[in-house]
Amino acid sequence: MPGRNKELEDEVMAWVEAVLGEKLPAGNFEDVFRDGVILCNLINKIAPDSVKKIQTSGGSFKLMENIQRYQQAVKKYGLPGEEIFQTADLFEKRNIPQVVLSVYALGRITQKHPEYTGPGLGPKMSTEDKKEWDEDQQRQLRDGQIGLQAGYNKGATQAGQGSMNQTRHM
Repeated sequence: MPGRNKELEDEVMAWVEAVLGEKLPAGNFEDVFRDGVILCNLINKIAPDSVKKIQTSGGSFKLMENIQRYQQAVKKYGLPGEEIFQTADLFEKRNIPQVVLSVYALGRITQKHPEYTGPGLGPKMSTEDKKEWDEDQQRQLRDGQIGLQAGYNKGATQAGQGSMNQTRHM
């Protein structure tokens, strides 16, 4: 299990505050997020009406429902399943680093949603660089007249590349 990263936890909490536009209650990461209420409010702020019903009181089962609704909402929003933490990771404090990484991933994936204009989190995601080739260029590509690395390998050589089975002399 990965260790706790206080800086990352603080960065995620600061981002959540920025998105919600309000200070989070004082406390540790796991205590602030444990009942799932803030997470539900977070995804609703990012993607309105993602979670229709948020339980603000009740027993463990009711509060765990918040976490499950949040998980369903972020999955629908586009967060890959492997980046979504398990309910027990948060509610039973089994794997808080995974929860932190999951919320961080949500902050990162907002960049893929042009309708989201709130604060981002993490490095800017790369965007697809589509090449538009006209028919003449496509024909030249097919006929091998344009190398796939056209213009990018000027001066590149294989000098200094040893063979795989070469023995090293010490």
